[in-house]
Amino acid sequence: MNLQTKITVAAPDFLIDYNSRLMMLGSCFAENMGSKFSYYKFDVDVNPCGIIYNPLSVANVLRLIVEGKQFEKSDLRQVGGKWVSLYHHGAFSSTDPDECLRRINDRLTKATGELRTLDLLVITWGTAWVYRYTRENIVVSNCHKIPSQEFERSRLSVEDIVKEYLMLIGRLREINPGLRILFTVSPIRHWKDGAHGNQLSKATLLLAIDRLREELQHVYYFPAYEIVLDELRDYRFYADDMLHMSGFTVDYIWERFLYSFISPEVLGLMNQIGRVNKGVAHRPFDPQSEEYHRLVKKMLAEIAMISRSYPMIDFSEEKRKLNEVIVVFESCRKSQALQGLLIIQCFFDQVFI
Repeated sequence: MNLQTKITVAAPDFLIDYNSRLMMLGSCFAENMGSKFSYYKFDVDVNPCGIIYNPLSVANVLRLIVEGKQFEKSDLRQVGGKWVSLYHHGAFSSTDPDECLRRINDRLTKATGELRTLDLLVITWGTAWVYRYTRENIVVSNCHKIPSQEFERSRLSVEDIVKEYLMLIGRLREINPGLRILFTVSPIRHWKDGAHGNQLSKATLLLAIDRLREELQHVYYFPAYEIVLDELRDYRFYADDMLHMSGFTVDYIWERFLYSFISPEVLGLMNQIGRVNKGVAHRPFDPQSEEYHRLVKKMLAEIAMISRSYPMIDFSEEKRKLNEVIVVFESCRKSQALQGLLIIQCFFDQVFI
């Protein structure tokens, strides 16, 4: 008996490996997938301007990256005691405008530098509904708790999105002719739009992607939306709010993506990196035990072995943590040895006085 409507993922004409350079933009689904790539040490930059939901805001971010934009204080707004950017997520905001600018410009500078060498840009749209800040006539990435009467809310049309991205992708390809672009639609429902409004929104996004795939080369689609709605058609795959995905669902979609877009040749390496990550995250019952000390040295040896074959993989943070464990262990052992010598000396002093 077949108890699922299985979604077929079209085989791409490329595969991702550890030489691939990736950037992921868009909704929290992009963050979920990006965190998986980061966990397995792929070269990935996730949301240089923070989580963004609609196609026009994603396009705005891409233009900032293309232009190498550096923000100044005049580009910020002060809202409720914090300095914010209307193009950025609230994670970039600060009570200090200089700190806000540093966070913004550091990430944009990095992203601009990466653009020419990117192999794959993954864009995840969450909604076709946008908020336009009427004072400046711009579509914002985040309303930052500015009063709602200062915005106009509307739904983008398929034509709006396609026109914007035909020009934008053309510009991206001028900078990086080999760039491939993979679109996804977030399976997370925007319930504040209402059930019907959410469906219209998702349909708009899907139709726009289909048009872009028809008109442009090296544009791809991964059916995360369809996988959740058809293969995982059950509320047990959702978080408590019945809208967001559970951890199991994120893992399932990652697995479908893994076996469709990632080279089988690196799966063994990913397993090795996963073991190292679990080892680093492990909290031992007795951190001063010889057993744990041997485990740490074994992990450092495994990192060294991987680094010899794949020097582009960055293990600097893991090595720092593991070496700190060894330093503390050696320090404790020396302290215990010294304490033992003092006890022996005291014993001899008492016996031979």
